Amino acid sequence: MSDINSLFEPFNIGTITLNNRVGVAPMTRISATENGFVTDNMIKYYSSFAEGGFGLIITEGTYIDDRYSQTYDYQPGIAFDEQAQEWKKVVNAVHSAGSAIFMQLQHTGPLSQGNRFTDETVAPSSVQPKGEQLKFYLGEGPFQLPREITKEEIADVKNSFVEAAKRAKSVGFDGIELHGANGYLLDAFLTEYTNQRTDAYGGTTENRVRLLVEIINEVRKSVGEDFTIGIRISQSKVNDYSYHWSGKEQDAAIIFRVLGKTAGLDYIHVTEYKAWQPAFETGKTSLAALAKEYSQLPIIANGQLENPERASEMINNGHADIITLGKGALANHDWVKKVQNEEPLEEFNSEKVLLPTAVIKNFEL
Repeated sequence: MSDINSLFEPFNIGTITLNNRVGVAPMTRISATENGFVTDNMIKYYSSFAEGGFGLIITEGTYIDDRYSQTYDYQPGIAFDEQAQEWKKVVNAVHSAGSAIFMQLQHTGPLSQGNRFTDETVAPSSVQPKGEQLKFYLGEGPFQLPREITKEEIADVKNSFVEAAKRAKSVGFDGIELHGANGYLLDAFLTEYTNQRTDAYGGTTENRVRLLVEIINEVRKSVGEDFTIGIRISQSKVNDYSYHWSGKEQDAAIIFRVLGKTAGLDYIHVTEYKAWQPAFETGKTSLAALAKEYSQLPIIANGQLENPERASEMINNGHADIITLGKGALANHDWVKKVQNEEPLEEFNSEKVLLPTAVIKNFEL
């Protein structure tokens, strides 16, 4: 049996110290107002995890501008100062309960299925997204064909991330996490088949990770050194669950080395279906462990780690520094306190867990 005490040790990430190494993963909730404002239910939702002992809470993906970034109807935003001010209520509630909170900043790219600002989508290239929209997030039918984003619009996207990060810092968030996973815009740039560009942002793996690096650099310049910046990385997408990087460990080495050398990045949040399993069929090492090896940054691991022994094993083996929970947290808002007190954990049951209009899927947690 693993020594689970490592889960409850403090940990420094960026410029803050977490009470423990257990966090709440970002999970789409679509429980904001139609105009993207925080609701009372959201305040209760986030503060409940802090009261339950989680050291870190990462918000659901939050849209960053009034153009192409919104992903779902009823998704919260931080595109305007008025939206940011409402997030203060969440931040204050979480801080009052003794936890840290990061905001996940999201640009949907090709996978929008609800945007009140526009009817079109943009992507690195005009490639039809695989699969169909997610019904449990109010979508229906195929995703629309995105338009190839222009270089001028790429500059706008970078600026939107910068302004959103500044707003998040201004209302008291402890850090931000760039959503670079799951098929959304930044991941679409990183992925070969969705990025068919022939300019500096396409082609080689080094080129495809370029936009992520540029955004991290610009955000760091704008928020200063006293604010934590991370990025979430995955192989699978919400519309292509089985996808793996074609270059396998070579791609992992390039991506994580480049991110590790990027000035200003404080951590990488790696999400896989099962965080401890080998990232590639031909290897034996998990994606989290590869991220740790090649980036030399603090690593957050996510993916069915609700079992305390399994979670602590990731930390004790040196493959991750923090673990985040999705379904395990939904089933046990007080997971940390229960484990510390050796109390039984509830199994996830969608019929018992309060959901807005969404059903939680494995690959999003």
